[in-house]
Amino acid sequence: MTDVTGAGAELAGRAALVTGGSRGIGYAIAEELLRRGAAVTITGRKEPELAAAAAALGGRVLTVAGNAGDPDSRAEAVERTVAEFGDLSILVNNAGINPQFGSLIDADLAAVTKTFDVNVVAALGFAQLAYRAGMAESGGAIVNVASMAGLRATGAIGAYAASKAALIMLTQELAGQLAPAIRVNAVAPAVVRTRFAEALYAHDEEGVAKRYPMQRLGRPEDVARAVGFLVSDAESGWITGETVRLDGGALASGR
Repeated sequence: MTDVTGAGAELAGRAALVTGGSRGIGYAIAEELLRRGAAVTITGRKEPELAAAAAALGGRVLTVAGNAGDPDSRAEAVERTVAEFGDLSILVNNAGINPQFGSLIDADLAAVTKTFDVNVVAALGFAQLAYRAGMAESGGAIVNVASMAGLRATGAIGAYAASKAALIMLTQELAGQLAPAIRVNAVAPAVVRTRFAEALYAHDEEGVAKRYPMQRLGRPEDVARAVGFLVSDAESGWITGETVRLDGGALASGR
């Protein structure tokens, strides 16, 4: 359960929607936003996982089961958030998939399409719904969880990388179009120690960690704290259209 003792209250009175919030990075983001005083809706495909996450998080948490790639599920999540909390001024597009691995020339185009639907189109869909549900009038902040894979070629997870590059550009486009009322930023983590990324490090976690100048993999809370900063008007009120790199120094090292 989230310990809110002594926590800040800069987000008090605000409600956040975090997609893919039942575990990993999404769960950590929900925990951070609760710590900062927000009410939080978390979405995910599996109701039991959402219920367990909500019980562990404590605080003002609403769960909405559904697939981010489904327009009806997106609409339900936004509508229920506003109905429950009377507000939706923070959106974190964290849900993502990576079903394609290997050569893009041999890739199943249905898998590529699904990747873009969930990683890019759904993020735009949620942003449109949040805008029409009140952000247009009251303002707010949107953070898209991109990836370092969207900043340089990977050679192995090309469809995912291309989708995250598109998400980074979507962030910039929305930032320019929605300012000044709504700030839109992104975070771009490298390998974070989660179940989602396990295939990238489980074979040799120590060796993979040593590739980073910081000598460790990312942690979900590393990303969560950056998101907390980006949604706080007090801390980042003049930042929009930015992609914050969270890579343990990997890109700076040239590796």
